[in-house]
Amino acid sequence: AIGTAAAIALATPLVINRGFASLEVGATPTPGPGRGPGPGGQGGAGPARIEEIRESMILTIVLVAGAAAVVASLGGLWAAGRLTRPIRRLETAAAAVAGGDLARRSGLAGRSDELGDLGRSFDGMAAALERGEEERRRFMQDAVHELRTPLAVIEATTSAVLDGVYPHDDEHLGTVRDQARLLSRIVDDLRTISLAEGGRLELRREKVGIDEIIAGVVRDFEARAAEAGVALDVEGPLDATRVLVDPDRVRQALAAVLDNAVRHTPAGGRVVVAAREAADRRVRVEVRDTGPGIAPEDLPHVFDRLYQADPARDRRTGSSGLGLAIVRALLEAHAGRDGAGSAPQAAAQGWLDIPRP
Repeated sequence: AIGTAAAIALATPLVINRGFASLEVGATPTPGPGRGPGPGGQGGAGPARIEEIRESMILTIVLVAGAAAVVASLGGLWAAGRLTRPIRRLETAAAAVAGGDLARRSGLAGRSDELGDLGRSFDGMAAALERGEEERRRFMQDAVHELRTPLAVIEATTSAVLDGVYPHDDEHLGTVRDQARLLSRIVDDLRTISLAEGGRLELRREKVGIDEIIAGVVRDFEARAAEAGVALDVEGPLDATRVLVDPDRVRQALAAVLDNAVRHTPAGGRVVVAAREAADRRVRVEVRDTGPGIAPEDLPHVFDRLYQADPARDRRTGSSGLGLAIVRALLEAHAGRDGAGSAPQAAAQGWLDIPRP
């Protein structure tokens, strides 16, 4: 439409000028007998000539408008094809992703225009969905494996007792009970992680001193650490520092980190719980141990669900493999942070950054 209007606007003055030129030629006196002004001469263009010129002008403008409309339409179809082709490609990729083909990409990432930006955003979304699906699939496989182990022990023990291979004594009943408790703990841990990650975990926040939380958790682990021959110490209590948290959930998170440290510290080793002020109005609680440490390739994954830095670890210790994943979920529910690393004075360390009110 714009092209057609522009063509008419440019052509109309030319057509009008041509028409006036024709009128001026028709109105010019021609000397000679019977041709000059006066009787029998043509001193100007007559009505017929004027009508002829008007029709010629109209026809010219109509032809110009028609040609411009055809050219503009062809150009518009070409431009629309160029515009809709990548959109159709993106639509096809979106339909493929919706159908489960999460590896499909738009193919528009190389463009430098707005469609390229849209394609890169779509590809990023598809990649995130693909990673999430892979993590979900891996988690389901790991969860099935974790649940299968205690179930297999329960089935084998009860079958052996019923078949007379094992006697009906408290020892084998205790084995069944311990594995049932481990199953219950795995289910509870999975539920806690699911609620926390979905933002549905109920938190009973209150202002409490961070030293109270640390002292309570350390007191609970003193007997276990002494039995394992591990020294358990506290450094730098923050007596005046208070945090607005759910105390039970923070104790649960700190207990999971401390439990991991005590289990991996050999006899004669040392575990230290330290608290200090951190940036962004947070309190950092560190748990350092002198155990074998954490391999650099395992550090980014120690808080992942069911991640096994040591594939040979024994589940009979009562660990569900979800403790550190719960730590991350609980801290994120409190808008906190977690981390793990290695230090020169300690083989491994984990920390919790808890926001202050």
